[in-house]
Amino acid sequence: MRVKDLSIIVTGAGSGIGEGIAKRLAEEGAAVVVNDVNAEQGERVTAEIVAADGKAIFCRADMTRSDDVKALVAAAVKAHGRLDVMVNNAGWTHKNQPALDVPEDEFDRCYAVNVKSIYHSTIHAVPEFRRTGGGAFINIASTAGVRPRPGLTWYNGSKGAVITTSKSLAAELGPDNIRVNCINPVMNPFTGLGTSFAGGELTEERLNKFRSTIPLGRFSTALDVANAVLYLASEEAAFISGVCLEVDGARCV
Repeated sequence: MRVKDLSIIVTGAGSGIGEGIAKRLAEEGAAVVVNDVNAEQGERVTAEIVAADGKAIFCRADMTRSDDVKALVAAAVKAHGRLDVMVNNAGWTHKNQPALDVPEDEFDRCYAVNVKSIYHSTIHAVPEFRRTGGGAFINIASTAGVRPRPGLTWYNGSKGAVITTSKSLAAELGPDNIRVNCINPVMNPFTGLGTSFAGGELTEERLNKFRSTIPLGRFSTALDVANAVLYLASEEAAFISGVCLEVDGARCV
């Protein structure tokens, strides 16, 4: 098992890509802390992992709130004795629309969930990583931060910030044996944010238009992203830091 007994937090793991990441890591032996703001969904994912003979606990936390993130890290340490990896997957987007039409409260929420959450996780997880001799962050950014397109301007900017922040942290925290990497998935329209990314109902016309921009001819899946996370969390990636891995079927080429 590639991440056997590693203590790993996965944020936003109550559905979609986060759920896939949590379950894949548990399959490979990790002791997973499932996090979500939706307790019902998070507890469901946790129960399903345990029912499949995996190790998991649930901890509700709002990643935009410092005290919640502090408690999340503490929960992992209490349950597993340490924290080895933090997967920052929780994310949000405004509706696909002209930049001037996005309300300020939607802009604020986008940056709070996508960027401020990285700040909070860094502030609270780094001291624990230092205590135990190292660790790893895996931040789920987006192809939108690499190859932005009209309609999601403020979301694109937030993911660009995640990418740059991850690279900077990799350089700064490397001497502490802390690795920081990014994964940039292409859109998965079948998550809870799919209609927001698309700007409306997921019609076949809309899906085909976007799918045609992906050379491999399909959307990303939760498993695609989860397998990339598994690699970056494992010892196989022990010398990989500051990398942004596109999981996009060549969308960004």
